[in-house]
Amino acid sequence: MNPKITIGNRLIGVDYPPYVIAELSANHNGKLETAISIIEQAKKAGADAVKLQTYTADTITLNCDDDAFLIKGGLWDGKTLYQLYQEAHMPWSWHKPLFDHARQLGITIFSSPFDHTAVDLLEDLNTPAYKIASFEAVDLPLIKYVASTGKPMIISTGMADAEEIQEAIDAARAGGCQQLAILHCVSGYPAPAEDYNLRTIPDMISRYGLVTGLSDHTLDNTTAIASVALGAAIIEKHFTLNRNGGGPDDSFSLEPTEMADLCRDSKTVWSALGNVDYGCKSSEQGNVKFRRSLYFVKDMKAGDIITVDSVRSVRPGFGLAPKFLEHVIGKKINKNICLGSPVLWEHLI
Repeated sequence: MNPKITIGNRLIGVDYPPYVIAELSANHNGKLETAISIIEQAKKAGADAVKLQTYTADTITLNCDDDAFLIKGGLWDGKTLYQLYQEAHMPWSWHKPLFDHARQLGITIFSSPFDHTAVDLLEDLNTPAYKIASFEAVDLPLIKYVASTGKPMIISTGMADAEEIQEAIDAARAGGCQQLAILHCVSGYPAPAEDYNLRTIPDMISRYGLVTGLSDHTLDNTTAIASVALGAAIIEKHFTLNRNGGGPDDSFSLEPTEMADLCRDSKTVWSALGNVDYGCKSSEQGNVKFRRSLYFVKDMKAGDIITVDSVRSVRPGFGLAPKFLEHVIGKKINKNICLGSPVLWEHLI
């Protein structure tokens, strides 16, 4: 039996349509109204869930400008970690109105906590699940604390090697987590498609025996959609109203039309996977006439012997299959036959 988890009332696993998570992240750009609009657009696009990040600059790093705390290169070049997270964090006072609004809209909402106090806040809001961010996958005490809530947990594995992934899984199980999923991830922002090595997904499914998905930081939907064909049951993508909005994560996020495309196309791929089936499909039934079969090519009388110039393999496909030609030659017919009649066993003696 394939593994599955449940978030809210939604079953998640390879036997169910992909579970699409719209990652709001820092794309609120300091405005509660923007965060609300993102949730509304995620619902409209067809996402199954929207995800927040719950931290403050003080709970995730130190206010220090030593070289180790300075970002060099990339999207956030020149900022200290404290400056980045001070700008990007979502005020904790926003969480309740956002949770309430999402629930009113009918879209699942949960978050990534980055310390114990964040977990406590989310528990007060009765979050239905938790997500462990890639950079926190090595924080085993945090994973155990999240597991102690008894809620479903999704762990991103960006930068983690096979041993570290197993340690995170073991920590979650030791903490009491019964419903656990992992996401293949590349922690680049953005990440090139060629770094994703999607063949890792079926290996993860085999190795760890868990619901497995993809946290995708590429700039389009190709990688995410392809992952479904390899067994991804969850897709997480950053989501924004405007990729040119200027926020910390906007530039590598999907816009509403693209999120709608992802929700539609990932489910189409899942539906197309189906089961192993070599039989004639319903959409093929009307095309039987385009197959070849054996037909009489001249008029014949009852008692005549079928010769090589009496029948041919032609379209349509309502006669005997061409593979029976050698069995038909030399047989007598039991009734008068007109040119253009299909060769059937009932005509033969």
